[in-house]
Amino acid sequence: MRHKVPNELGITLVLVVIVVILSFLSSMFFTTSNVFTLLLNSVNIGLLAIGESFVLLTGGIDLSVGAVLAFSGVLTALAFQAHMPWYVACITGILAGLLTGLFNGIVIRYTKVPPFIATFASMGVASSIPLIVTQANPIPIINKTFEYIGQGFIFRVIPVPVVILIIVAIIAHVVLSRTVFGIHVYAFGGNRQSSRLSGINTSRIEVLVYVISGTLAGLSGVILASRLASGYPTAGAGNSLFEGISAAVVGGVSLFGGIGTIPGAFVGALIIGTLSDGMNIMNVDSYWQPLVIGAVILIAVTIDTFRSSKEGRMKLRFKGIRKGANKKLEETPKERASS
Repeated sequence: MRHKVPNELGITLVLVVIVVILSFLSSMFFTTSNVFTLLLNSVNIGLLAIGESFVLLTGGIDLSVGAVLAFSGVLTALAFQAHMPWYVACITGILAGLLTGLFNGIVIRYTKVPPFIATFASMGVASSIPLIVTQANPIPIINKTFEYIGQGFIFRVIPVPVVILIIVAIIAHVVLSRTVFGIHVYAFGGNRQSSRLSGINTSRIEVLVYVISGTLAGLSGVILASRLASGYPTAGAGNSLFEGISAAVVGGVSLFGGIGTIPGAFVGALIIGTLSDGMNIMNVDSYWQPLVIGAVILIAVTIDTFRSSKEGRMKLRFKGIRKGANKKLEETPKERASS
């Protein structure tokens, strides 16, 4: 009996190789404290990558996730300033991401504005509002219960944000691989026209994937605000967006839709987080770090493009063979004999 090799095995081996190399280059890399730091830094990347995966699987893209991260964090801090309970503040931040994602999905679906343009506009709005409201100044948060979300440990060993990421990844994986909604997401990304003709509610699918992406970006902002004990209006202004997208693509999620898994995106987030942490440990100049991340994105997208074009050629070849076979079956015995 033949066992199918998991698609994520190759990218997992890449992660192992990167960890081994960085361990040899720096004795400080593979230490308990740095591993915890690495995992914590990968949480935000992982949440953004999981949300982005839903969008990419439909052939779209969400450029607003980094801005939503900052937006939700600042709104959470403002909720604390208004003396709201910690759970109401958390819901406020997450809801901000959800509504941004809902707005993106509705605009993209019903106005036919390309996802790149619609989410780029949302990115500008979501990144400007926190700066206007706070005058670019961080808003401190003093609440021990809230701080536990981003700084606490379970059994004094496992960081709470890492547990949250793992739970979200498991739920997302189950949704995509075990539910009708997940099947429809893959079908929509594989062939929009066919999925619509087969009776799938494509409007619902397209809007919901952006809602999921925005919600997870909002959750990421809440966790980051808890870790920093403040709402930073520039929190998502760095590489958050590109790290989220690159993590998903590096993990095997296709930019062309219909291909990819949550476990792959999860491993991709660990790879991006590991590279960033390794460069910090080795004191690589911060100006060089985006270059390395950019190179990783370019390589991943190039591989994805070659893979997609190869699959497209195979489909066309198979379609031609099948068409020829059908034509043969339609011929009479006399015609087949003469040919």
